[in-house]
Amino acid sequence: MFRLQGSKVLAVDMTGDAVKAKNGSMVAYDGQMAFKKLTGGGEGLRGMVTRRLTGEQMTLMEVRGQGTCWFADRASEINLVTLQGDKLYVESSNLLATDGGLRTGTTFTGLRGASQGNGLFTTTIEGHGQAAIMSDGPAVVLRVSAQYPLTVDPGAYIAHQGNLRQSFQSGVTFRTLLGEGGGEAFQMRFEGDGLVYVQPSERNTIAGDV
Repeated sequence: MFRLQGSKVLAVDMTGDAVKAKNGSMVAYDGQMAFKKLTGGGEGLRGMVTRRLTGEQMTLMEVRGQGTCWFADRASEINLVTLQGDKLYVESSNLLATDGGLRTGTTFTGLRGASQGNGLFTTTIEGHGQAAIMSDGPAVVLRVSAQYPLTVDPGAYIAHQGNLRQSFQSGVTFRTLLGEGGGEAFQMRFEGDGLVYVQPSERNTIAGDV
C-alpha cells in the first residue's frame, strides 16, 4: 500500500509483495527487504533495446519483503496515481515507484521527446495498482474535456492518462508569445477526455526556448 509521509517521502507497506522503484531512491526500511536491480526499466527485450537506442533513461530496482520501505528522490514532490486498468504516460525522470504488478514499457512520442532532449519514447505504466510520480514543486492536475482542450509547455509536462489525443505545434512557445526567447520550439496539445499532470518548473530543453 502506497502512502505519503509529508509531500516528499513515499511509504510502502509490504507483506511479501514487490515494488518497482527508481534505483537508489530507498531512504529507509524496517522489517526484511531484498533489493534487485532491474535491467532496462521496461518489460522484456524490446524495452531494453528501445531505451538503449533512444537514450530514454530509467533504471529500476525491485524491492520485495515484509515491513515498510520509504522512498524519496532529491526532495521532489510526490504524487500518487491510482490505475484501474488504464494506462499512464510519464517521463522516466518523473517516475519514482510502481506496484510490482503494474506493467511498464515504452511508447513513441515523436516531436515532444526531441524537444525535451529525453529521446523519442516515454514510459508507460498500465494495469491495476498505484504509481508514484515526482514533480519539481507541487504538481497541478488539469482536466481535459471535449469542450476544453489543453496546451502545455513541454518543459512543465510530467504525465497524462485517459483517452487523450496528443499533437505538437512548432515554432511558437509561451515565451515567444511574450516577445522573449527565440528559435524553434514546441507546444503540446491534448484533446479528448483525461488528466494531464504539470509541474511549476521547467526542465531544460534543447529545441529552443520553451
